[in-house]
Amino acid sequence: MNVNTHIQWTEATWNPLTGCDKVSPGCKNCYAEWLTKTRLVPAGNPRYRNGFKLTLHPDLIDLPRHWRKGKKVFVNSMSDMFHKNVPLPFTQKVFETMNACPQHVFQILTKRGDILVQHAPQLQWTPNIWMGVSVENKDYLYRLDELRQTPAHVKFVSFEPLLGPIPNANLAGIDWVIVGGESGRNFRAMDPDWARDLRDQCQAQGVKFFFKQWSGVRPKRLGRLLDGKLWEEMPK
Repeated sequence: MNVNTHIQWTEATWNPLTGCDKVSPGCKNCYAEWLTKTRLVPAGNPRYRNGFKLTLHPDLIDLPRHWRKGKKVFVNSMSDMFHKNVPLPFTQKVFETMNACPQHVFQILTKRGDILVQHAPQLQWTPNIWMGVSVENKDYLYRLDELRQTPAHVKFVSFEPLLGPIPNANLAGIDWVIVGGESGRNFRAMDPDWARDLRDQCQAQGVKFFFKQWSGVRPKRLGRLLDGKLWEEMPK
């Protein structure tokens, strides 16, 4: 199975879950849904036999145990580990694999901070598990407060797609910030000043800053420089 990825802040993906539902404006042009409907389903990929409906893949839970070389692994790039319909025992088994693979760094993102907080005490948070939340505009900054309630050793925020300015963000307890614009034919434009402001807030509050991409149909063509610099800071 090809697990390599072009996502700039990670090295591999692992999807014991596929499929999801929209919960906030950042989901409107979901790349995972687009990829499922336009490529994976037409190609007859058996993992997407249910389309973009939430589907568990228990046979993939142990996959990272077979990777000897350490990787940064984005967990559930095609779903959300804390979707309301994912049974807690399934999540616990996924965490058991992460606990047993200290050679890897596992990066998890969710928009469902309420379920994250509910399940966090029943999960084992080894230092190689980085937990993050997605925040698309200032209306969803409360997800940072939910993230802060977890015992994750590394906490991060993905401001992608960044859909509006986020002034005066409280980044206390946050280790890492990723900023990126939306891609695809129906992208919503990101003002460069929104990204600059978050970079400046990170510098003022001692938080690592990673600039992923500009907004556009094909962001790679625009490069990744912000004010002439490549920003790829990461937690240790």
